[in-house]
Amino acid sequence: MMMPPTLGVILAGGLSRRMGGGDKPLLVLEGLTLLEHVAQRLAPQCDSIIVNANSDLFRFENMRFPVVPDSMAGYPGPLAGILTALEWSAAHRPNVEWVVSAPGDTPFIPQDLVRRLHEARHESDRPLACAASGSQVHFAIGLWPVSLRHDLHQALLDDGIRSVREWTRLHGYAEASWPIEPVDPFFNINTPDDLATANVLAQRERMR
Repeated sequence: MMMPPTLGVILAGGLSRRMGGGDKPLLVLEGLTLLEHVAQRLAPQCDSIIVNANSDLFRFENMRFPVVPDSMAGYPGPLAGILTALEWSAAHRPNVEWVVSAPGDTPFIPQDLVRRLHEARHESDRPLACAASGSQVHFAIGLWPVSLRHDLHQALLDDGIRSVREWTRLHGYAEASWPIEPVDPFFNINTPDDLATANVLAQRERMR
């Protein structure tokens, strides 16, 4: 299938409580921040990239991509970041009908992520697609149609939905699955121990 134009959003708006409240996407892994690792893998797959972040945006002043805060107040979570990207795409990239999201703490995302998500939703005739590895679905790593931005805004504002999983299941979704060996491509970093593990995985991946 021909892959339609797709905007990538890196979700970097979390509060990083398990990391002690620091800027988790700005932690360094093998000389690059986690955010830079995600951007390096995601940018070649997308027509353009934005970073969704909150509070002090000067933290990301060295990023070469637009940094866009949540369009809803109160840190509603990754679902608000997805909404922000859908709304930003409609306003600034009207020719783009799809958004793919990836958290800023997943430095090993696959380089065929966008293509395989599009193939999964196309083959299943579902409106959404999410990534999976092993037996786990990673709902924050997904493909979202810009046309659902009004529905998502209502779900967040009026219905109080905060879970990406809950909103995704309302519409139906396809899964694109990857193996977890030798490295789970969706390994995410939540704790200092996870960062130490990521260093080992990065070295292992570099030696392959």
